[in-house]
Amino acid sequence: MRFPAEAATPNSQSPIRWLTDEVLFHYQRCSRRAFLDLYGDRSLQDPPSDYLLKLRQDSTHHRQTILASVQPFHQPTFPAGDWLAGARATLELMAAGVETIHQPVLVCHSSVEGVQLVSQPDLLIKQPGWSCWGNWTYSPIDIKLGKKPKLDYQVVAAYHAYVLSRVQGVWPTASYLALRGGQRYTIELGRLVVKLQATLNGCLRDLRSPQSPELFISHSRCDLCHWFGHCYSEAKANRHLSLLPGVTPARYEFLKQHHITTVATLAQANPAHLAPLPGFGEQVAAKLVHQAQALLDNRAIPRIAPQAPHGFPLWPEDLPEGEVELFFDIEAAPDQNLIYLHGVLVVNRRTGEENFHALLAANPYEERRAWNDFLDLVHSYPHAPVYHFCPYEAQTVRKLGQLYGTPNRHVDSLLERFFDVHRCVTESVTLPIESYALKHIARWMGFDWRDEGANGAQSICWYNAWAETGDRTYLDAILRYNEDDCRATYHVKDWLVNFSQPYWHQLFQGL
Repeated sequence: MRFPAEAATPNSQSPIRWLTDEVLFHYQRCSRRAFLDLYGDRSLQDPPSDYLLKLRQDSTHHRQTILASVQPFHQPTFPAGDWLAGARATLELMAAGVETIHQPVLVCHSSVEGVQLVSQPDLLIKQPGWSCWGNWTYSPIDIKLGKKPKLDYQVVAAYHAYVLSRVQGVWPTASYLALRGGQRYTIELGRLVVKLQATLNGCLRDLRSPQSPELFISHSRCDLCHWFGHCYSEAKANRHLSLLPGVTPARYEFLKQHHITTVATLAQANPAHLAPLPGFGEQVAAKLVHQAQALLDNRAIPRIAPQAPHGFPLWPEDLPEGEVELFFDIEAAPDQNLIYLHGVLVVNRRTGEENFHALLAANPYEERRAWNDFLDLVHSYPHAPVYHFCPYEAQTVRKLGQLYGTPNRHVDSLLERFFDVHRCVTESVTLPIESYALKHIARWMGFDWRDEGANGAQSICWYNAWAETGDRTYLDAILRYNEDDCRATYHVKDWLVNFSQPYWHQLFQGL
């Protein structure tokens, strides 16, 4: 297999000298991050969050587990950061035909003058075949914490194979990913050659440009990046369109092609002109324009829900009120596949009483008991609606019912009382917010959490710290956070009912 040469770019004065696999990995997720990692002011980086530190710790543990299974191995010795010395030390081990090499350094020239490609897979494994050294070759293995062979993992694994082919004179038979759970995934190199070429060319081009790539805020990709605060401040100052819910990178490119680059121009756009664009359609186009209008005017705008009579935003039965109402939120430890907390806020509308119940599994063996405690509580209020935010709680109730043998009719009867406040919000009102996550919605409506840094990722860290240390402080933080989530759901539900009442009054007066 022969790999096409990387495309040269016009700016030959760029200071980039080494293109590493780490840079290529981050480039796939965000070209701006790769650029800032090379040239940005590091004093502007955010400190790592507790959750990011936990991920790094989990990754280290996973890597150590994999390495323990392949010992003994050789490791090249060289001064830190001296890639050429590392490459020479690695070549000596490969020429000697050692079985396994840990943290090898592979270096080859790119077609761009002054830029060398650096590959540092976790392992090189000796294989039968023919190379420049004789009747053996090497194949690379990358150790990744993920459970699935994501495309960006595969492209980097193909990059290792490409640089290795330039070093040993022949392509390896395969490149591998060692994933969490003991899985080893084989990369189909022939399938990835074109994708790798395009990624490598784009990376070399963008990193040699005198200007950083345009920012785009995507919370799913940006939240753990150490440049997030820096980029977010710039996006906020410029009211960047990526801060609007529903503006994806693909849609943003189409908007730019139609000279819609600001919130103001999007607010004035005709949805009928946007609807034919790929990935839009009538519903998305109308929602994006509505979203821009809400943000521009800083106000909530009722949406015309297709199921609502006379175009009013909300059916009353979508948010029924009872004498007693339950607000439900779950906390989980995903790395342990454990549902350890069912939080339920019981609100008695008649008496004004509000009682929070924390149904806790102190360890994995108590998950069944916590589940049964939850069932006992909700069944003690047989007519109370159960409010939650997003489908997760309902999905988890179904899962736990199956896991612990709860009769389907009991689970079905319970789920008939569940009402998703998030769905009601998104179908009935457009808010001037960046995300329709609970925190963004509730904070705009005037509710706030007692612990400023509390979020789902932080609660996972608190749970692990509590499990490791037994320190009640961590558990108390989790319980406060869970109760605040329940109370936030309560706050949003009441706000939404109050918001919709004037429209229903108008409807009833017209009947």
